Amino acid sequence: MNLQEQIRQLEEEIKNTPYNKATEHHIGRLKAKLARLKEEAEKQTARTGKPAFAIKKDGDATVVLVGFPSVGKSSLLNALTGAKSEIGVYDFTTLKPVPGMLEYNGAKIQIIDLPGIVEGASRGKGRGREIISAVRNSDLVIIVSDPFNLNSIDIIKKELYSGGIRLNQKPPEVYVKKKDRGGMKITSTVPLSLDEQTVIEVLREYKIHNAEILIREDVTIDRLIDGVLRNRVYIPGIVVVNKIDLYMPPEIPDGAIPLSAEKRLNLDVLAEKIYSKLDFIRIYLKPPGGKADFDEPLIVRKGMTVGDVCKKLHRDMYENFRYAKVKGKSVKFDGQRVGIDHILEDGDILTIYA
Repeated sequence: MNLQEQIRQLEEEIKNTPYNKATEHHIGRLKAKLARLKEEAEKQTARTGKPAFAIKKDGDATVVLVGFPSVGKSSLLNALTGAKSEIGVYDFTTLKPVPGMLEYNGAKIQIIDLPGIVEGASRGKGRGREIISAVRNSDLVIIVSDPFNLNSIDIIKKELYSGGIRLNQKPPEVYVKKKDRGGMKITSTVPLSLDEQTVIEVLREYKIHNAEILIREDVTIDRLIDGVLRNRVYIPGIVVVNKIDLYMPPEIPDGAIPLSAEKRLNLDVLAEKIYSKLDFIRIYLKPPGGKADFDEPLIVRKGMTVGDVCKKLHRDMYENFRYAKVKGKSVKFDGQRVGIDHILEDGDILTIYA
């Protein structure tokens, strides 16, 4: 039995097994095995499959448009950025990634129109693996649907999930420290719905028999597996329903933005949402002995360090870094001397000494 047959068999068994306390251990073990086999299948495909799209990242962040063929991704890219992505009335007009640049609130946001995704993409159907690889390397995902096929939204979310992409989630607070001996020691800072035996069964599937496990949230089996594997990516996502000028459905998914790229309806709402989801902050640079530049702030992502700013400015600045001084919310007092790993906050004034 090959890997794909084993995967299908496990998925069927999980689907047909009722979930309750009596079956929790069994389902935990099956899901852990399924995740392991999918990882093995992915590695096999990576060795023999098509190369990933060559996408040169540009600007302050990279956003990808993902959707079924012919939902208007190319029109949306053109409307947002003025790019020249080909538009057609037939499926699969876009055969390779097409980039454009959105400038908003001082930020330069690269938006990439990816080829249409199809059901089964996570198993390699169409150009699914290349698309999922591109999504994994992005900073934000925009799922594009049209009002005539709203069920495509859930299908795309499922395909991305199967590809190890977790939209609008934070990494699970599960920490595993492997040891040579001593068995399993499980510590939790919150009450757990899963019992300890289920946690142990999941870890055993990955040949972890001696470890200290710290759990800081009430995890599900799936979140526990994600925490053990540590190979998932956590990306913010937005859902849009395009072509509402043709038909406005009576109901759209919660949080989705209805718009028309053709008529430029609600594009301003989407641009604001993109900016907000990317968690940008503004850093004002002040040269040693000079004045801060408040006219052109440096736009960076929340959580960026002084070192990240150095790399963004120039590689030599990072390599020759001595120290920095910061005025703003991230320090205890103005002018505080900080190191390369200091995390900056919105509105900080930064002076780098290199």
